[in-house]
Amino acid sequence: MEPIRRRRSRKVTTTPGSTRNSRQLNTRVHQETPDLAGRGIKLSLGGQVYDPADPMGKMFFNILATFAEFEVDLLRMRTREGMAIARAKGKLRGKQPKLSARQQRELARMAATGEYTIADLAELFTVSRATVYRTLQRTPAAGAAR
Repeated sequence: MEPIRRRRSRKVTTTPGSTRNSRQLNTRVHQETPDLAGRGIKLSLGGQVYDPADPMGKMFFNILATFAEFEVDLLRMRTREGMAIARAKGKLRGKQPKLSARQQRELARMAATGEYTIADLAELFTVSRATVYRTLQRTPAAGAAR
């Protein structure tokens, strides 16, 4: 984003990504206030002009920050509630395994024989070598399963 110059305007639709709560936004505005005021930059909203160096302007920035924080908190709360409902219904299970339980047992059995390399097993089961290694770590040894 280019710097703001005198007598120019810029439409800001959201708070910066680095300011997710009112304390961060307040700190950032107060650090930049002398610079903004020195360059003659003000916030215009609905025909009303707010100067960040003015007490009313500071109050307005704090109110905006409070609503921004409230909005983020509502979004987090709704996301958590939705995930809890989905988990309770059994819909939130995460990523499904590439291989079925039967395929995993067979892969472990074949690896235990020592006749196949990891690359061979990956090619036979059409999965990556990393998937073969993960499957072998998760699956009990073929000899222990008997």
